Amino acid sequence: MTTPRHIAVIDIGKTNAKLALVDLSTLTEMAVVTRPNIVKSAPPYPHYDVDEHWAFLLDALATFHRDHRVDAISVTTHGACIALLDSNGALAAPILDYEHTYPAETVNAYDAIKPDFSKTGSPKLAGGLNIGAQLHWLFTSNPTLKSRTAQIVTYPQYWGHRLTGVTATDVTSIGCHTDLWNPYDGTFSDLPEKLGIRDKIAPVRRPSDILGPILPEIAKATGLARDTPVCVGIHDSNASLYPHVVSRDGPVSVVSTGTWVIVMSMKTGGAATLDPARDTLVNVNAYKHAVASARFMGGREFEVIQQGQRVEPTEQDVLVVLNGPRMLLPSVEIGSGPFQGRQMQWHGGEPAVATGQRSAALSFYLALMTGTCLNLVEGAGPTIVEGPFARNPEYLAMLHAVTARPVFTNSAVTGTSIGAAMLLGGDEFRPELDQFETALPLDALRTYADLWTGQAGAE
Repeated sequence: MTTPRHIAVIDIGKTNAKLALVDLSTLTEMAVVTRPNIVKSAPPYPHYDVDEHWAFLLDALATFHRDHRVDAISVTTHGACIALLDSNGALAAPILDYEHTYPAETVNAYDAIKPDFSKTGSPKLAGGLNIGAQLHWLFTSNPTLKSRTAQIVTYPQYWGHRLTGVTATDVTSIGCHTDLWNPYDGTFSDLPEKLGIRDKIAPVRRPSDILGPILPEIAKATGLARDTPVCVGIHDSNASLYPHVVSRDGPVSVVSTGTWVIVMSMKTGGAATLDPARDTLVNVNAYKHAVASARFMGGREFEVIQQGQRVEPTEQDVLVVLNGPRMLLPSVEIGSGPFQGRQMQWHGGEPAVATGQRSAALSFYLALMTGTCLNLVEGAGPTIVEGPFARNPEYLAMLHAVTARPVFTNSAVTGTSIGAAMLLGGDEFRPELDQFETALPLDALRTYADLWTGQAGAE
C-alpha cells in the first residue's frame, strides 16, 4: 500500500470527541473539530452518546474530504471502554461509562475472581476502570446480556467496526488495566474463561494492521473513496507513545496529558518494580511490549481547582508562590493517582480563584504529581510531554527541576492524533521536539519541590 498522506484521526477522549486531519508528511494537524463527550444519565446506566458522535464524525469526514482530501482513517480512544455487539453487529447494550460505580457485593464478588497484579500488571481500580469489572457487573446485573452478546470489541475498534464492518480488539486497549491480559506473556489472563467470554472477544491485532476499507454506505455518506483504508486503532496514551517507540532506541519517559496524565517509562534493563496501591500499572505498547506506567487525573484536577477561571501567572505571581511557599498538596481526585484516599489541602494559604498565584501553585502541584509518577515507574532519559500541559511553562519548569533531566515538548497540537496517524505508515517521519528552557530559578524550584515532597509524603 502506498503511504497515504492525509489521515483523518477519530480521537474520542473522556472529555471531548475530536476529528483531526493529519498531514503525515509534516506530522501536523491541518484541521480539527471537536464536540463534548457528554455522558448520558438515562437508563439503564450512564453511557456514551455514540450516535451523536457518529453523526458528528460523518459530517466532519465529508467536510475534510471536500476541503483537503482524506486518504485513510485511524482511530484512537480513551481506555477502560468496551462495546458489546449482538449477532447483527449492533450494540447489545449501551456503552457503559467507566466512572459508574457498583454495589459493594458486586465489587466483592469481582475481587474474588480478579487475577493477581503480578500476572496482569492491572491494579484494582475504582468503578469500571478495570474492563473486567465492567463486564462482570454488566452480565450479573442483566442475566440475558451475555447470551445476546456475539462479540466484544475494545473502544477504538467499535468505531472501526462502524466504518468497516470488521471486528477486532487491539493489543494496547486489551492490555490497558483490563484484567483480561497478561502483558508479560502477550496472552489472555484466566479472567475471560472465568467470565465465560473467551470465545466472544474479537481477535487481538496490532494497532497498525489494516482493519479493512470503509463500507459502501460510509463512502456514499462522506464522499470518500470506497477503498479508503481504516487501521485497527490504538489506546490514546499509547498513541502519544507511538512516535517515540518507533524513533528512539535509548530510555525515554513520555507524559501524555489530558483528563488523565499517563506517565510511561521505556527504559533499558530490567522491568520496574511497581506498587499497585499507588495507581501504577503495566500498559502494552503498539509492538506488544510491556510498559511501566503510572497515572492521575491531572486534567480533571486542573478543572476542579481552576473552576473555569484560569489566569496566566506573572513572574511576580510565580515568585510569591515559590517564596511563600504556597502549595497544593494531594489529592484533588482521591480515587486515583499515587496518593489515593488523601484529601487535598493548601499549605501557606489558598490563593483566590481567578488569580495568577492559584494557577502557578496548581501548575507546580501537577508537575510534582507527575514527578512522583516518574519516580514510581523508574523513569529515565529525557521526559517528553504531550498534550495541553506541554503549553504550561510553570508545569514544565517544575518538572525539569524535580527530575533533573531534559524536558521536551511535542510541537504538534496533540500527540495522540499524530501517533494514531503514524500507524498508517509514518515510521519514516520523526516528530519535531522542542527542548524546554526556563528562566525561573532552579534552586528555588527544587527547594519548593523538596518541601512539597516532605509535606505530601511522596516517595
